[in-house]
Amino acid sequence: MDRLFELGPEFWEAAFETLYMVALTLLFGGLAGLLLGMVLYTTRPGSLLSNKPVFTIVNVVINFFRPIPFIIFIAAVQPLSRLVIGTGIGNDALVFALSIAASFAIARIVEQNLLTVSPGVVEAARSMGAGPIRILRTVVLPEALGPLILGYTFVLVAIVDMTAVAGLIGGGGLGNFAVVYGYRQYQPLITWAAVILIIVFVQLAQFFGNWLARKVMRR
Repeated sequence: MDRLFELGPEFWEAAFETLYMVALTLLFGGLAGLLLGMVLYTTRPGSLLSNKPVFTIVNVVINFFRPIPFIIFIAAVQPLSRLVIGTGIGNDALVFALSIAASFAIARIVEQNLLTVSPGVVEAARSMGAGPIRILRTVVLPEALGPLILGYTFVLVAIVDMTAVAGLIGGGGLGNFAVVYGYRQYQPLITWAAVILIIVFVQLAQFFGNWLARKVMRR
């Protein structure tokens, strides 16, 4: 217990690093995933902007990268990370890798949730003269907003898990703290302190996501 108190500043710094990585990943990966998901939805055969070549290319790219284990994916994108942000290690490099990985998962979630919108609602908007972009913006996205929030909540929880895994290969955050000060120094109490705080983060994210989705779907 004394050792845990001694490491208090490092513990809370690691907690901040985890929140930093999660927030930026959700921002960048969330936006990229939303755009990719909308491209998949709008360009699929019979959809608003049907374009088979574009749909096929985007679909193949997402299917290619999604199954890659994250710990391998980090190593694979290091050269690209060095080219884009100037470094292949550290929290910023991990945010870069996390954002790319998350965008592919989010794209599929966005596509699936947009497909749940009733075709009748879309056809009704078309019959009133609304264009494809307007239908997507004012009809499809608002109709799918509740499920989308739940989907993003699921991804947020997965991102927290991925930041913990990133700690095993030189990243910061609670995962690295648990490994360096807990596992390697045979201090199970420190390891469990990090685990419990990660669980708290996950539970708070899940609670807020569920609450927000319920509020949106009751409108």
